[in-house]
Amino acid sequence: MNIEDNVKLLLNSLPETNPFGEKITLVGAIKTQTPEDINTAIEAGICDVGDNRVQEFCEKYDKITGNPKRHFIGRLQTNKIKYLLGKVDLYHSVDRMHLAEELSLQSAKKGLTSEILVQVNIGNEQTKGGFAYEEIEAVYAKIKDLPALKVKGLMAMLPDTDDIPLLCALAHKLRGAYDNLKSADPDICVLSMGMSGDYKLCIEAGSNLIRLGTAIFGERHYKK
Repeated sequence: MNIEDNVKLLLNSLPETNPFGEKITLVGAIKTQTPEDINTAIEAGICDVGDNRVQEFCEKYDKITGNPKRHFIGRLQTNKIKYLLGKVDLYHSVDRMHLAEELSLQSAKKGLTSEILVQVNIGNEQTKGGFAYEEIEAVYAKIKDLPALKVKGLMAMLPDTDDIPLLCALAHKLRGAYDNLKSADPDICVLSMGMSGDYKLCIEAGSNLIRLGTAIFGERHYKK
């Protein structure tokens, strides 16, 4: 199947809402994809795209057509924030306090308000960034007080495992934390959880934003 067929199949098969009645946003994860393939996906109906790498984001920024909403979904180094300011609609991977503080500082200098998600290491994995589940409320309170930032919700990557009961339990656990924040803050509206291998169970658990690459573009081919 080609990209256009993949997108149409996905858009036709995705439920319009999750079990909480929230609309599901599909973000095309465009790491390593060519501008031509990305534009094909956009023409087929993808309205949001997400980059993992700043250099790729900059190289492809002006070559992507159709004015999609732009997400940054990869780990962000503080010295590269300046290349993204004013161009990213939502930063998914605010995974440490220093990054939040620097993004706040640089956004304020530019007269911008940057919308962010707090990244949670829901599986407590040493190989992944993000705040511990137990820190969510305290971290949210600190970041919410920073100028020029608006916290829109939470983001997580589930562990790479075939243990479906574990994945479901972790996804529901994060939804619970999201609901706690949402009940006190009307700006909280995004739970970014679910990739090509686990998005269906994440939607069932209450995710309202999924980040799909392989399901749209096929297996990635990394440059040697």
